[in-house]
Amino acid sequence: MDKKFDLEERTDDFAKTVSAFVRAAYKDIPNIEDSKQVICSSGSVAANDIEADEALSKKDLLMRTGIFRKEARKSKLWLKRSKAEPLEKERLHPEQEVYELTCIFGAILTESSG
Repeated sequence: MDKKFDLEERTDDFAKTVSAFVRAAYKDIPNIEDSKQVICSSGSVAANDIEADEALSKKDLLMRTGIFRKEARKSKLWLKRSKAEPLEKERLHPEQEVYELTCIFGAILTESSG
């Protein structure tokens, strides 16, 4: 299985995958509200990755990386709350990807702060 190592492309693909999942998810009021949250947080992961790439200092890099790790963790929460019984297989991909991204961001933080 090929893994993408271009983090900007990978975070953008993650946000797109989440959007596709939300479009197909069951539409009830709680799920609609959870879907809004996961769209925002997954898009923020991609946007803050770009911000981290443009960091002006090590402190700025650490702050941006911390933000996109936090947004990834929030995405994980909202994905777990989303109800999409006929789409469970599709939900597994964004959940696995957000887990991997969180690990990557944590490693970046550990490496950059050391």
